[in-house]
Amino acid sequence: MLVEKLLKVALLGSSWVMYLLLALSVFSIAAMFERWLFFRKRNDDVDELGDNLVKKLEEGDLEGGRALLKKSPSIEASVIEPALRYYAAGAETVADAIEGGLIRARQDMERGSTLLGTLGNNAPFIGLLGTVIGVIIAFQQLGNSQSAASMGNVMGGIAEALIATGVGLFVALPAVVAYNVIQKKIADIESNVSALARDVMAIMKAGSGFGHPLRESESELRDRPLQELAAGHN
Repeated sequence: MLVEKLLKVALLGSSWVMYLLLALSVFSIAAMFERWLFFRKRNDDVDELGDNLVKKLEEGDLEGGRALLKKSPSIEASVIEPALRYYAAGAETVADAIEGGLIRARQDMERGSTLLGTLGNNAPFIGLLGTVIGVIIAFQQLGNSQSAASMGNVMGGIAEALIATGVGLFVALPAVVAYNVIQKKIADIESNVSALARDVMAIMKAGSGFGHPLRESESELRDRPLQELAAGHN
């Protein structure tokens, strides 16, 4: 009884599977284009940025270092720059701030990659479902046929059913490639952030250890009470 009901459902046709794969391919292309645009807008020479940042911090110019990071469109800069607000609190606090910023940035970087990963894993199975339904219909027609002449039509139906598997693979392969490229890009960005963070930590520890704190900006000096400034010079 159950098999007969399922057979009736299968005999409704597999064309809906093709339309579903077509719609998924559109979503997949849109997600790939959006991710490409996202990373393109945030592309920058991180090695040069890191060298310039180290120079600024070694000179004690914290505000100049932050201004340098603000000008950069890179994700690395958007993670490091807010953490430098806690420079006076010590290296451990800055490291925690960088870690929190990196977690938030990773959420933005991974947006859309879940769809690509899901399509890459499941689109072939959706195509296989269409093929199975098509083969069921073909054999049903073969069982109901009374002449050998109808065998050609049955074989043609099976060939058409196999197209669904091909379309599923066609949708899945670009999605898998795009997903892997995105994950590689995210890993590279995280490595860059880690490298920049280590440079900042090293400068902070060296500066605090040898008694060379970063110089304060003129606005910060104006905001400090005269008694505190005088006490610092005594």
